[in-house]
Amino acid sequence: MKRTENEWKAVLSPEQFHVLREKGTERPFTGKYVYTTDDGVYCCAACGHELFRSSAKFDNHCGWPSFDDVISEEQVKLRKDFSHFMVRTEVTCANCDGHLGHLFDDGPTATGLRYCINSVSLALEKPTELAD
Repeated sequence: MKRTENEWKAVLSPEQFHVLREKGTERPFTGKYVYTTDDGVYCCAACGHELFRSSAKFDNHCGWPSFDDVISEEQVKLRKDFSHFMVRTEVTCANCDGHLGHLFDDGPTATGLRYCINSVSLALEKPTELAD
């Protein structure tokens, strides 16, 4: 999905634009999905691309929603991120290239993974919404 920066600014909130397009980060423990336990599918807030099932979400007490797996490996792109004097793995939406967060290998489940994702990068589609 290709859009100009001005087109993205027109469809995203300023906070969404900062995180999704400028690789920003929302403040910890402030996102709307940090404590959410509702069933559904988490999609990219920019383009609606399905990313994570609610069953993969867990509370890691890190301040951002955490998931131990994606719906499928094709849903996201992973890139090395050398910003802030660290080496991390950036997670972006495979459809629109929006910045979602980072992947760490310290997850507590069998996958050993923790996708640490900004709430503002996500939209939760609940089962009743999926059935419509």
